Amino acid sequence: MTAQYQVQDGVAVITLDNPPVNGLGHSTRLGIVEGMTRALDDEAVKAIVITGAGKAFSGGADIREFNTPKATQEPTLHSVIKVVEGSTKPVVAAIHTVAMGGGLELALGCNYRVAAKGAQIALPEVKLGILPGAGGTQRLPRVIGLEAALNMIVSGTAVPSEKLAGTKLFDEVVEGDVLPAAIQFAKNAGNAAGPHPKVRDLKVRHENADGFLAFARNTVSAVAKNFPAPLKCVEAVAASLKSFDEGLKIERAGFMELVTTPESRALRHAFFGERAASKIPDVPSDTPVRKIEKVAVIGAGTMGGGISMNFLNAGIPVIVLETKQEALDRGVATIRRNYENSAKKGKLTAEKVEQRMGLLSTTLSYDEIKDADLVIEAVFEEMGVKETVFKKLDEVMKPGAILASNTSTLDVNKIASFTKRPQDVVGMHFFSPANVMKLLEVVRGEKTGKDVLATVMQVAKKIKKTAVVSGVCDGFIGNRMIEQYSRQAGYLLDEGALPEQVDKAIEKFGFAMGPFRMGDLAGNDIGWAIRKRRAVDKPDIQYSKTADLLCELGRFGQKTGAGWYDYKPGDRKPYPNQQVNDMIVQHSKDLGITRRKISDEEIVERLVYALVNEGAKILEEGIASKASDIDMVYLTGYGFPIFRGGPMLYADQVGLYNVALAMSRYAKGYHGEAWQPAPLLTKLAAEGKGFNG
Repeated sequence: MTAQYQVQDGVAVITLDNPPVNGLGHSTRLGIVEGMTRALDDEAVKAIVITGAGKAFSGGADIREFNTPKATQEPTLHSVIKVVEGSTKPVVAAIHTVAMGGGLELALGCNYRVAAKGAQIALPEVKLGILPGAGGTQRLPRVIGLEAALNMIVSGTAVPSEKLAGTKLFDEVVEGDVLPAAIQFAKNAGNAAGPHPKVRDLKVRHENADGFLAFARNTVSAVAKNFPAPLKCVEAVAASLKSFDEGLKIERAGFMELVTTPESRALRHAFFGERAASKIPDVPSDTPVRKIEKVAVIGAGTMGGGISMNFLNAGIPVIVLETKQEALDRGVATIRRNYENSAKKGKLTAEKVEQRMGLLSTTLSYDEIKDADLVIEAVFEEMGVKETVFKKLDEVMKPGAILASNTSTLDVNKIASFTKRPQDVVGMHFFSPANVMKLLEVVRGEKTGKDVLATVMQVAKKIKKTAVVSGVCDGFIGNRMIEQYSRQAGYLLDEGALPEQVDKAIEKFGFAMGPFRMGDLAGNDIGWAIRKRRAVDKPDIQYSKTADLLCELGRFGQKTGAGWYDYKPGDRKPYPNQQVNDMIVQHSKDLGITRRKISDEEIVERLVYALVNEGAKILEEGIASKASDIDMVYLTGYGFPIFRGGPMLYADQVGLYNVALAMSRYAKGYHGEAWQPAPLLTKLAAEGKGFNG
């Protein structure tokens, strides 16, 4: 049983005990009802306290039961709250640390609530594309007011308990251990004459409810246009002005409607995908990890500086190595400037800036980094340069140190072969800007030790990254797929589109940035260097020549003020350039192609399905262990719209049969050879299945 029962001095204490956050799974719900029944049947019990063991009152639904029959098996949370609310003896919730979602809804079903200071209080269901479904939208406005409740429910943001002291949500907010205070409160309540208050009996009052709700609807509609849940939350909270039972019906209808939407499925997929990404099929969760107390970074450039900041932010000392003092000085100055800019915006105190800078040291000598537990190379993306660095690291680093490469495309097995300790070598591919972007591709070499993988995944959590494991291949997961996306973008230019149309179409679909704006931001010369390498390594891969022609004009992107678009100093807005557009049209003529009008629908399909097809190959080859890992790479590293759940889930929602049908149509057109379907895609489409179970 995941709910414990004991009696202390006439007070029954029901303790939720379902680690890590006392999720309200079926066993826990059953335990609460059984505990309530025992307490009500025991004449010696005068009052009841419900609390949580460990580090939470309750974090809400047990996510391990999502999409299983147990999630809806009786007693449901509604039934549990009905039992609690219908108690003939006073029930006190003893809230500490975390009361979120269903946990807060359970507490709202109690007669009284005593909270510890600092407890995080939230109804975060909107972040999963749903709304609180066990009375939260009806009870919360009754205790903290319409406006405050609406803000909490629509944003899903946690609020510290002390900020809600003085409202009817809490009868007491106490320092330290909440349980003794709650037991004393319950004893007093048990000795007092009833009836005891019920939140459902309170009325919601607001001076100008209609005006406030109209304003809320307009604001939420504008901000959350791709997400239906926030507006449904407003409607459910608005229903709290009606009778409690009527409001509950509206809440339930809204919940049932939202839970079937593609947006909710996408957000839930992202929620579970992030947690699943940390689980590696053949690396047990109890694999011993290595201590990481000091990190060395090779290179003080943009990537090296950004990587260093992640560790400094987490309180881990970093030593940066460079070949020249000027490069070190420049790198350190950039890190300081970034921190001082954060301080100016009020995100950091001056004291924190100095604290983090105090963890940073620099050197020009490999000998001074030999004691680091983890060393990350962030040097020029060329195999010869990597070879020099790794041979030197192999020579100087202490036994057991993890040697990581920040390579974005190069062969990690080959890099590992430059050392006598390939088991200690791993890829840690950070995304630029490394101190901002959430994604970390962890590249597993053939000989990478399981303890190394487990350690790096733990480190990723410490530095607040979403880590996804990739096998070794050219470009790993993200860049291998984006290459096919970029190839299609180039072919679209050859056939009749212009950069602005392609970018606008995919941005309307929900991408943060289209392929040509992305190229300008990253630097078009980087793609040019990769294509030159491809011409030698894989001469059969064909590209549109427009990107090379652009680079020959010296238009490398934002850093040169000119790429596919023009840029003004201090202005990142892209301005279409007539010379570039004329060059594209001329190139079509040179190829003998009659340009045609291309629809936005075709642009989106070709770009997204190119990602999907390559993703299917990556899955089939075992480069990614599950489809959700691919989606997490694209949601956290490439600006794929979160409300669509990532390329693989989006393909599932469209239907793989329809994806395959569109691909067969494009295979008859320009560069049709690029549309050779992945065998896994063909197989799943024929079976009527999707990438995600």
